[in-house]
Amino acid sequence: MTERQSRPPELVVVSPLHDFTCSVCGEEQSGWLIMDDGEPVCPACADMDHLVFLASGDAALTRRAKARSRLSAVVVRFSRARKRFERQGILVEEQALERAEQECLADEDARARRRERDARRRAGEDVELQARMAEEIVRLFPGCPAERAQLIARHASVRGSGRVGRSAAGRALEPEAIELAVAAAVRHEDTRYDELLMSGLDRETARARVRDEVAHVLESWRG
Repeated sequence: MTERQSRPPELVVVSPLHDFTCSVCGEEQSGWLIMDDGEPVCPACADMDHLVFLASGDAALTRRAKARSRLSAVVVRFSRARKRFERQGILVEEQALERAEQECLADEDARARRRERDARRRAGEDVELQARMAEEIVRLFPGCPAERAQLIARHASVRGSGRVGRSAAGRALEPEAIELAVAAAVRHEDTRYDELLMSGLDRETARARVRDEVAHVLESWRG
């Protein structure tokens, strides 16, 4: 049995959008609820009212508090906008949270230095990726000005952007991914694509209208 298979499932607590009636005590409640056999149960009736809430946001504090707490639960809330449950934080024993807070304060400087080192390392990796991507753009499109290639590479490879340059294919500098990044840059910078979108055209129609222009620029850059 693997570690993931042997790990016990997380206990999930819901932060409801509306008041509810506990199926055990029959009282109207406005706090968290635990689903038991499809019925809502309040924390008191579920013997979890001694736990305290720790909001998401501090990964180190959350990890330590959960590790120190004998009983813990994930708190989720339904998002009407995204149509899904989203994590809000965790419930842990108060003593566990206090101990975790003390530990985080004790090594705060060390963790800050580690974050700084990690940030410098990631920045170095990003610069290296941008340089390699710019070189690959110029190799595939010799007619593309070097300055333009650098701008395209910088834009396509922004960390956390979700752009093609951050995809696995983009980081591997696969030709198809590079061409997609260059085509996207040409579409936005060298055609009326953005204006068409602003005029109310849907994305597919706007792309179809500028497709020939994009192809013309790419062919000219291929030399």
